[in-house]
Amino acid sequence: MNSSSKSHRGLSVRPTPANGRAMTRGALALAASLVAATIGLSLASRNAIAQGASACTAAQGDWIDIKSGRSIDRAELFRDLAAKPGVVLLGESHTDANHHRWQLQTLSALYGRGTNLAIGFESFPRRLQPVLDEWVEGKLTEDAFLKASEWRQVWGYDAALYMPMFQFARINRIPMVALNVDRKLVSRVGQEGWDAVPAAEREGLSNPAPASTAYQRELARTYALKKTMPPGMDPASIPEGTPMPEPDEAAVTEAMKDPEFKRFVEAQLTWDGAMAQALAASSRKHPGATVVGILGSGHVADGYGVPHQLKDLGITAQSSLIPVAVNTVCSLVGTSFADAVFVLPRAERAPPQDRPRLGVFLAQGDGAPRISQVANGSIAEAIGSRRTIMSFVPPVSKRVVPTIWWRLLAAKRRGRGCL
Repeated sequence: MNSSSKSHRGLSVRPTPANGRAMTRGALALAASLVAATIGLSLASRNAIAQGASACTAAQGDWIDIKSGRSIDRAELFRDLAAKPGVVLLGESHTDANHHRWQLQTLSALYGRGTNLAIGFESFPRRLQPVLDEWVEGKLTEDAFLKASEWRQVWGYDAALYMPMFQFARINRIPMVALNVDRKLVSRVGQEGWDAVPAAEREGLSNPAPASTAYQRELARTYALKKTMPPGMDPASIPEGTPMPEPDEAAVTEAMKDPEFKRFVEAQLTWDGAMAQALAASSRKHPGATVVGILGSGHVADGYGVPHQLKDLGITAQSSLIPVAVNTVCSLVGTSFADAVFVLPRAERAPPQDRPRLGVFLAQGDGAPRISQVANGSIAEAIGSRRTIMSFVPPVSKRVVPTIWWRLLAAKRRGRGCL
């Protein structure tokens, strides 16, 4: 990981935008899930780089070595990954169907080479591990599984995006691993600090590795930007295309001095560390297996999050793979964004215009979101009742937890600033 490399993040909560849009170098610093690949592909894969198209002339379906910008032979890539047990991190934007199709394709390619797999999911807190075991054992129907795993309450994204991977694990009897912790723990750390939470109430987590200076500065940019917003404003309510100022160095430096910033960082490290520790534990439980992590790209890009925590736990055999849009990949060449990226079709810059909108903007309230504005001519204006309107707000938009506010930025990127 090159801690001195320039930021290549744009108006996004994760390095791979929710709809795959190209990222600019600056604007809304990525949020606490920023991360990355500190360990490159092995020499075998490096030597397998084809003399074909570079990243800047890549076509969808190509694999690209981001450091060199050259195309990678996919057969050599998967032969190398399958040959060495370790951890493979597959980044995603939670709402992008192509990202999940690519993840399933990658899992199939690894499994097809005879790889012994275990698959970890960010979407499940560890207390739900027994439910995952029952699912893989064939004891639950799909509906029963989603209900028992508290899918709508715990994760809330469209289950149809993830179900093909769950079914893949089930029919092949591949262990599924719950990587996450309850959000209330992350929230508590953000409010009180890591040391204030008794060890017995940390869900078995050990102390995470300290954040690198580069990671702290990235988080400070996010923190400084949040400070420029009106109190209680939900970042997801910012209209699409609204210019956002890039915090200058003075603002970043000042943010790092704020006593609350330390807890902000500790909350992120709790999140990163929890998933890394679960992946490491799964590697020990399944010796000789390749443990695949299905998690947000923000936890996988640039080596700041889960890869950094894995390295601290002694997991050096790891690779980070992320899908990116064909119109984005060129801008990432020469960075430490990932070990390799898979090229997806060109991203659409605007959400479908025929999608109905409720027409409300949210802000942070006392323990729950509140409606800060109703759009003119909207369904909400016609309904007129704020209490009635709130019954329509989907669960994922109700998660306004101070220490994980950056998750809501993803909603803005997928066109849900105004619900």
